[in-house]
Amino acid sequence: MPTLFSPTRLASLALAGAAVALLAGCSSTRPPEGIQAVAPFELARYEGRWYEIARLDHRFERNMNDVSATYQQQPDGSVRVVNRGFDEVKKEWREAVGKALFTGSPQTASLKVSFFGPFYGGYHVAALDPGYRWAIVVGPDRSYCWILSRDRQIAPALREQLTTRVAALGIDPQNLIWVSQQRKDPQP
Repeated sequence: MPTLFSPTRLASLALAGAAVALLAGCSSTRPPEGIQAVAPFELARYEGRWYEIARLDHRFERNMNDVSATYQQQPDGSVRVVNRGFDEVKKEWREAVGKALFTGSPQTASLKVSFFGPFYGGYHVAALDPGYRWAIVVGPDRSYCWILSRDRQIAPALREQLTTRVAALGIDPQNLIWVSQQRKDPQP
């Protein structure tokens, strides 16, 4: 019988705790000034697994590679969010499960996300491929930015194009961490 505080359970709690710390510091669920969320937006096309290609550094993802996020619409209109990644220091997979809600119309890609409790942080798709193959996501301010892709790797020309788009959002692309996607996640 597993114990309440198994190493896997503790790792999951630590990841959730880090997400809580992030969200507690995020008082705004609106996009940063001068950035608009994508509209029109179709959640049905956005659902599924996305691979983290690049991000700005934050302690809740520090030392993480092979990071992915999976989004699934729920019957109540909310979105289930499952973030997974490999901790290079602890040599183990970590997971955090959260809930996202649209901050307005579901046709606008502006949501608030909570991984624990009543604290929500902004999640705004600031740029999106017409075929829903890549996305640039920002948080409540310009210190949060992620480049996501349906594919584990992107072509150098696309990387350059997305870096230029990040800069146009007022975010220094020199600060991006390019995420290794070498391991196969044991979860489907």
